[in-house]
Amino acid sequence: MTTLQPRGPYSPEELKKLYPEGLQLQLVQVLLRHGERSPVSARFQNAGLGPFWPYCAVARQMVSSTIEASEAKWSSLQWRRRLETFGPDDGPVIAAGPRGEVDAVCNLGELTDKGRQTTWNLGSRLRHLYVDQLRFMPPVINNTDSIYLRATPIPRALDSLQQTFWGMYPSSTRATPFPPITIVTRAPADETLFPNDGNCRRFAQLSRAFAQRTADRWNATSDMEYLNKLISKWMPETGNKRVAVDSHPRLSGIMDTINSTLAHGPETRLPKEFYDDKARAIIEKIGVEEWFSGYQESQEYRALGIGGLMGDVVTRMVGSVEHNGNDGSIEIGGKDGHLGGGQGNKAIKLALSGCHDTTLAAVLASLGAFQGEPWPPYTSHIALELFRRSNAESVEIGRKRKRDETSPAEIANPPIKKTWLGGIFGDVRESRGNMNETKPAGIARRSTESLTEAEKSKLDGYFVRIRYNDKVMSVPGCKPAGKHLDGDESFCTLAAFKAVVDKYTPSHWKMACLSNMEAPAIPQTPEPSGY
Repeated sequence: MTTLQPRGPYSPEELKKLYPEGLQLQLVQVLLRHGERSPVSARFQNAGLGPFWPYCAVARQMVSSTIEASEAKWSSLQWRRRLETFGPDDGPVIAAGPRGEVDAVCNLGELTDKGRQTTWNLGSRLRHLYVDQLRFMPPVINNTDSIYLRATPIPRALDSLQQTFWGMYPSSTRATPFPPITIVTRAPADETLFPNDGNCRRFAQLSRAFAQRTADRWNATSDMEYLNKLISKWMPETGNKRVAVDSHPRLSGIMDTINSTLAHGPETRLPKEFYDDKARAIIEKIGVEEWFSGYQESQEYRALGIGGLMGDVVTRMVGSVEHNGNDGSIEIGGKDGHLGGGQGNKAIKLALSGCHDTTLAAVLASLGAFQGEPWPPYTSHIALELFRRSNAESVEIGRKRKRDETSPAEIANPPIKKTWLGGIFGDVRESRGNMNETKPAGIARRSTESLTEAEKSKLDGYFVRIRYNDKVMSVPGCKPAGKHLDGDESFCTLAAFKAVVDKYTPSHWKMACLSNMEAPAIPQTPEPSGY
């Protein structure tokens, strides 16, 4: 529930089973939760917990890029950060740690020194697997043309991504000079690398409904009474001093502070009652239900919460099969500020995305692979691996079938019906501006049902496998015969995996975020995930 305790490296016997002969690894996409951080809100100061923590040494050595206008060149400005806050009389004071520290003080929700270390360690573990053991990635790199890097706009996710990449390719394994790496980010309003309830009104409505259902189920139970007997005395007066799913702070906020304190030193600890094993198990169980049950029960919840990201994940997989740049090479390729040429410099082999606990749990829950799992610890990761049969002939069999008479242009660009919402946002193609000039259509974003037999055959011989914190996960919809590798249900055929994800990939996320506002938020009957 807090700091991840990673397992050791795979043994040769485990590797042989996990990466069997006859399958060749083609693309690895890693979604990683940021490392340990300070709490996102200052809570329980009445219990002796200071609002500012002294675990961010980076504050002593900040670096910014500045331009020297007179010489028209960029320089690095090195500076030391100090946080300012309100004093007793509302005047300004410098924030300090428990022992008066002022030069390594963390902002709220900031990646701490320990978080930087654990994410660097994650990169080192990824290197051991994909470089040292599997020889999938090169031991030394001259650039990152074959690596897609992306992070959410939240600084701890970007910092964790950078630390993980540096752990995978430390300075001794990078050529000199090494060109700047490309990291893809989005504006908050466009972000789908985490469930974006702040910019999706309908998803916010769904989230509130499932949270309220959890509150109705748990607030009057014996489990909640157990929590109140332990820690209600530290609840603020403004919240009637009761612990509840929807109390102030919320139960999930209490969990956040408990987890953050457990991950760090003794100077930032709560009273011992907060760490009662039974209490922590109750809090985690309820938190998982509140935040993630919607993905397991509602198709709309999946579509708005994580469908955009999963559509991107599948797009990169299918783009890797079609070799058309949709694997992410277009986004990181090109020179002098232009994408150019319709294709990146190299095929992408590895993608690293810095994200959050809500991302990882949402991805797994939307695939029906989060049953009984605890809240994702700091520095958790999901590896989505694309394999192809080593015998290239088997991959090409379906491609030799007679193609459908429908022209590729008609398939790639079907007519789009205009709506009043489309008038506001533009249709799907229009909203991309002139990206159509460089972004090939391909088959990735089209539903499996709409593909011709010739197009479906492109996916023959490809398989998807999911590992979560080095544990193999299975998708329920891949278990039937013909939808997985013979003898191993964890290897889902790419066609079956795409068909599962297609069902909750939105065709226009922003329009969907303003739709169905009057419809019930919770389905009358559950709509199971993973099928």
